[in-house]
Amino acid sequence: MQLSVPIEEWNQLSDIPIMDVRSPGEYTQGHMVDAHSIPLFSNEERAIIGTLYKQTGREEAMHKALEMVGPHMIGLVEAAKGIAPGKKIKVHCWRGGMRSSSVAWLLNTMGFQEVFTLQGGYKSYRKWILSLYEKDYPLLILGGRTGSAKTEVLKALKQMNESVIDLEAIAHHKGSAFGWIGESEQPSQEQFENNLGAQLFSLRNAENFWLEDESISIGKNRIPIQLFEKLRSATVYFLDIPVEIRIPHLVNTYSAYGDEKLAQSILKIHKRLGGMNTKLALEGLAKKDYELVARLALKYYDKSYEAGINHRAPNSVVRIHSKTIDPIKNAALILNHKLKNKHGAYQTHTI
Repeated sequence: MQLSVPIEEWNQLSDIPIMDVRSPGEYTQGHMVDAHSIPLFSNEERAIIGTLYKQTGREEAMHKALEMVGPHMIGLVEAAKGIAPGKKIKVHCWRGGMRSSSVAWLLNTMGFQEVFTLQGGYKSYRKWILSLYEKDYPLLILGGRTGSAKTEVLKALKQMNESVIDLEAIAHHKGSAFGWIGESEQPSQEQFENNLGAQLFSLRNAENFWLEDESISIGKNRIPIQLFEKLRSATVYFLDIPVEIRIPHLVNTYSAYGDEKLAQSILKIHKRLGGMNTKLALEGLAKKDYELVARLALKYYDKSYEAGINHRAPNSVVRIHSKTIDPIKNAALILNHKLKNKHGAYQTHTI
């Protein structure tokens, strides 16, 4: 059976594997979360067909397409069986046109029980993803200066059955000029939006969920402006941890990755650090004085973060003083404060 379904029904078929038959280049630019790339044409083949279509018309382009796809047909079927042993599969291309319908016909002919194609293709999926950023969400924001182990606190909150979206994990970047160190390559902006949108959709029924307080840019990825504005207006639970406690955490986090990467990051913010502080930081790095490097970097980052927090509405910032970097203790402290706020006891806590 071959069925063409709209995006709403497509999303409901969440247990059926997705076969993305677009070219590898299209897939790399952006794809559905969990989709398998099984291209009908290579990048080069797609370019040839597109050029023929423009220069000589549809008939010549289709003739060439059939010539190219012939040798691939058995491979497509075997690849589809590999991801969908139950013989139920979802297939999509860019606009929901000939590529997906042709592959769906082939799979149906070769014994697949149910083959679903997406009306409007990946283009309709992107429209749906972007619509998710227009919605309102019950956001709770975890704040804190650089070195407060906020990522670890988010993980601890998740272990305590709180709903969490880790923006830095999605972006493969920790946010600062040093944030690329120890991370894999960042996704394209389109893929970042797809991955984040999928997580928003997965938490659509949550009572609330946590995000880390971020700038609009996380490395090269940008939080969609609609969501960023919601993030900036939501209540922030701000972990206020002394600098002397944060410095050892930063040293432990970054010193193992090598001085060359640290030097590159220092030079990225040399204008903000100033000439003298940059010079001192590089000299400290040469002497393996990582505490000095961290202290100098925090002069800039603490000032920058404080400026950002001061731009929020005063009644939206809940300062929670802590004298530990322990993420489990800080997560428990935050949840205790959240519970008290829920019942009207709005006050600052210290651990």
